Amino acid sequence: MKIRLLILLILLSPAPLLAQTTAGEMKAYQQAIDGTDVAIDMVPIPGGSFVMGSPADEPSRKDDEGPRHEVRVEPFWMGRCEITWNQYEIWGENIDIARRKIFGTAPTELDKIADAVTRPTPPYTDMSFGMGKQENPAICMTQHAARKYCEWLSAKTGHYYRLPTEAEWEYACRAGTQTAYSFGDDVSLLDEYAWHAGNSEETYHAVGRKKANPYGMHDMHGNVAEWVLDQYVPGAYGDRKQAVADPLVVPLKLFPRVVRGGGWDDAPEMLRSAAREGSSEDWKEQDPQIPQSIWYHTDALGVGFRVVRPLRVPSADERKQKWDKNLPVQLDPVVE
Repeated sequence: MKIRLLILLILLSPAPLLAQTTAGEMKAYQQAIDGTDVAIDMVPIPGGSFVMGSPADEPSRKDDEGPRHEVRVEPFWMGRCEITWNQYEIWGENIDIARRKIFGTAPTELDKIADAVTRPTPPYTDMSFGMGKQENPAICMTQHAARKYCEWLSAKTGHYYRLPTEAEWEYACRAGTQTAYSFGDDVSLLDEYAWHAGNSEETYHAVGRKKANPYGMHDMHGNVAEWVLDQYVPGAYGDRKQAVADPLVVPLKLFPRVVRGGGWDDAPEMLRSAAREGSSEDWKEQDPQIPQSIWYHTDALGVGFRVVRPLRVPSADERKQKWDKNLPVQLDPVVE
């Protein structure tokens, strides 16, 4: 394993990102996926503190959005847009492996590690449900599938990727604001920033077509709701009596887990920066398999995800105990 890690270090050492060791040096970049012409646009999110949750007088506020409390987050990069079908199916449909076979390309050391990451069973129906793929957001995956994609992406690139925490997601969505939406409180402006039940014409849309928030992030409001790492606990905020750093409600049960941001099929109030939603067994209602799939939510047509890459790479033990708990991961390839 030491030899393999040395090879990985040699392979990755020319990359300029590896020299970026401070928050002030963070820049936007494109994460290329080797062996394909696909890349993921990543945006730097500065670390800092913010007030998480919504005030009691915010219209449509729910009890699970409070009490408001101060949270500190470390710097990270976040996907500018939601993961698209083009990006997702490289893993989910073994496209990277198929391309190597077609072109007779030998796998790299990173490819060999990434190929060992478990991939989904073949879908039993069109998981886009006729809404189109390509640059549209990938949908209908379980949180387990989204986390496995991050594990594969980490192995494929040598950088540590994961889902955001609920706190990181809200921090990036708000982008320094404390209003109901990142653009303010005027819901009449929502159509400029988001696809929702009132303007989507009952389908999702290609990512990045609406205005960005102040951090340059697209579709944080609407298009599809997004998986985060946390278990959904309605009263989770009530346990935070003082400022907390990088909070995470480690998921220990299959349901419910948190999605954020609302989707193309949601009313505007579900797209607010503080709005929270928990997953449900109803998201598998149309799944005909016995037992039902660990990879697909047939009834979550408005749920997808985006990825983050923390500036500070956690140790293998920290990942195992916190960030990747209950996910059998190959920790060694991350060598940043």
